[in-house]
Amino acid sequence: MATARLLFGTVGCALVFAVSSLYSASDDVIELTPTNFHKEVIQSDSLWLVEFYAPWCGHCQRLTPDWKKAASALKGVVKIGAVDADKHQSLGGQYGVKGFPSIKIFGSNKNKPEDYQGARTGEAIVDGALSALRSFVKDRLGGRSSGYDSGRQSGGGSKKDVVELNDDNFDSTVLNSEDVWLVEFFAPWCGHCKTLEPEWAAAATEVKEQTQGKVKLAAVDATVNQVLASRYGIRGFPTIKIFQKGESPLDYDGGRTKTDIVARALDLFSENAPPPELKEIINEEVVKKTCEEHQLCVVAVLPHILDTGAAGRNDYLTIMLKMADKYKKKMWGWLWTEAGAQLDLESSLGIGGFGYPAMAAVNARKMKFALLKGSFSEQGINEFLRELSFGRGSTAPVAGGAIPKINTVEAWDGKDGELPAEEEIDLSDVDLDDFDKDEL
Repeated sequence: MATARLLFGTVGCALVFAVSSLYSASDDVIELTPTNFHKEVIQSDSLWLVEFYAPWCGHCQRLTPDWKKAASALKGVVKIGAVDADKHQSLGGQYGVKGFPSIKIFGSNKNKPEDYQGARTGEAIVDGALSALRSFVKDRLGGRSSGYDSGRQSGGGSKKDVVELNDDNFDSTVLNSEDVWLVEFFAPWCGHCKTLEPEWAAAATEVKEQTQGKVKLAAVDATVNQVLASRYGIRGFPTIKIFQKGESPLDYDGGRTKTDIVARALDLFSENAPPPELKEIINEEVVKKTCEEHQLCVVAVLPHILDTGAAGRNDYLTIMLKMADKYKKKMWGWLWTEAGAQLDLESSLGIGGFGYPAMAAVNARKMKFALLKGSFSEQGINEFLRELSFGRGSTAPVAGGAIPKINTVEAWDGKDGELPAEEEIDLSDVDLDDFDKDEL
């Protein structure tokens, strides 16, 4: 994501990096990162409210003073934290953060935080925290543990979530699976394998919970299952390989602690997550929400349905979906509209002079845009977005300095367009003999 923040050239780079963290050491808000999150929050006996934010997000900036007030009012009672999820995407992805700001309540079960649903004022946040605290204390009264399981945090835990693989079940279990697999090849007599075993078991349980089973940890006794060991060139123990459907296995080269393993697994989960939603511009709310909550909005204007039909339009949408998937880790918003439906928007982005389909990438925070000059194809769009990711390409200010008025229109029904019905003319009362044949 660091490269994405270089958007819009050298000048843009300076402006983007000028937006630093919204909180400082002098605030009562505790800044959280992948380095301290587990110790501060997961292993904590306290109730936590954690905001996942992006420094460039307007809603986040407006929330900041109220979040600070709530933190000061709740000091010593409830812990208030904040995560720069733009900078620490893996941490945001771990807890399903898709928009900013997102507030999570880490209560009795730290592995399954709840979403804060209240208003974003200081008073409402305090009320919500105290309500959560009441439930938190009742759980303690009932004997429910509020902390992270002590056996697991030290690397202990059962092997129940580690899938045992062998020569017979490997292909059907792993290679035919849609899930991501981290597979440890071990030898029972190996000292390093014995050291890794409790870390692997604890990581398997946490990864299963955090990814809803989409990333799995497994183990193969390579001394017994020599066919598998030979197939994947296992020569030392333990060896860990990553398996993803349709791809060659990768060597895992990260750390061997539970924290390291979980972090890599969650990165893989993020990489394999579904692409962002491609939304049709049908009203102002769609544009405002998408562009304000994302650092960059990719806006496409497609030809009129009468020019392409449903098949042609779906071809263009397919290209956009592929690009959204390719750049999903950038956390960009994706929009489309039909030519002529949003003429003010087209004009403000300089669209139309090059024909349709057309595309612009909009930085709504700075009100600047870049226009696709190449072809509306996978290659053309990829080159366009890649240049922006590295801070290259020409930009221009959005006309008027703001997103223009957006018309409310009906969503496309997925069908071919229909020509407007022509009024029929009744010629039954016209006497053609009255016309001079020469005039005809």
